[in-house]
Amino acid sequence: METKKAVVSLGHEALGYTTSEQKEAVQKTAVALADIAQSGYQLNITHSNGPQVSMIHKAMTELRRIYIDYTPAPMSVCSAMSQGYVGYDIQNSLKSELTSRGISTPVSTILTQVVVDPYDEAFYAPTKVIGRYMSKEDADNEIKKGNFVKEVPGKGYLRIVAAPSPIEIVELETIKTLSDAGQIVIACGGGGIPVIQQGHVLKGASAVIEKDAIAGKLASDLKVDRLIILTSVPYVYTDFGKDTQAPIERMNVEAAEQYIREGHFGETNMLPKIEAAISFLKSNPAGSVLITSLSEVSDALKGKAGTFITA
Repeated sequence: METKKAVVSLGHEALGYTTSEQKEAVQKTAVALADIAQSGYQLNITHSNGPQVSMIHKAMTELRRIYIDYTPAPMSVCSAMSQGYVGYDIQNSLKSELTSRGISTPVSTILTQVVVDPYDEAFYAPTKVIGRYMSKEDADNEIKKGNFVKEVPGKGYLRIVAAPSPIEIVELETIKTLSDAGQIVIACGGGGIPVIQQGHVLKGASAVIEKDAIAGKLASDLKVDRLIILTSVPYVYTDFGKDTQAPIERMNVEAAEQYIREGHFGETNMLPKIEAAISFLKSNPAGSVLITSLSEVSDALKGKAGTFITA
């Protein structure tokens, strides 16, 4: 069987929302990932980290409130922490699943930095919610530090951070070396650690990177055969959530762009996935994209489920 390269993007469903949920969820996720590997794919895995990085940010902020000698953790450090512990759970569960099937392929997590543009428009209009609900006093302190907050009526204030576009994956050559050697690589977790290039120094940015955007970039940079985006639904749908919703089994880039113009995809859920698919296919027209749910991926690989997108 000829081995093909794939980038697999894991959503929240694959990880759960707490440490205990994650431990249980990744065992099921490992089964699906092992099935993909046994279908003839060399895997490069990236994943979401919204609940995880938010939990870490909240914990570090509270630690600072209780113990004044502790310093708050910057967003870039919180991102690094989430990459480490999510990768740890995935690689151990996947390695265990592979070993039980008699497969000895190494699985490694690469702590990955991603360069962003300090003048990206996203920094002037942040949208990603992070951390705990704050009082008015705490929110004012965040504003004084130059951070953005938004009020949620009846609940308090939340910090919001920017989601700039990824420009360059710093550890790409390391990822590529392991990938070319046939190893399974977990990289760019949570979109990667956003950094800004200042001369020869990389400085952590107060931001997060959209996981779908980095999945599309990683797939493009590695020139993989297929980008597999695992989400909570088995298909991409037109009119999603309405009585008229219908699954899309196949489409090309032109059709996908038409669906976007017609407003079929939710801006915070499916639209980023379709945009990532289009970006990948425009840079690698010979590739393909599969969007499906974790539970349906085995059938999708056989053409029995999922949405397939080509150039």
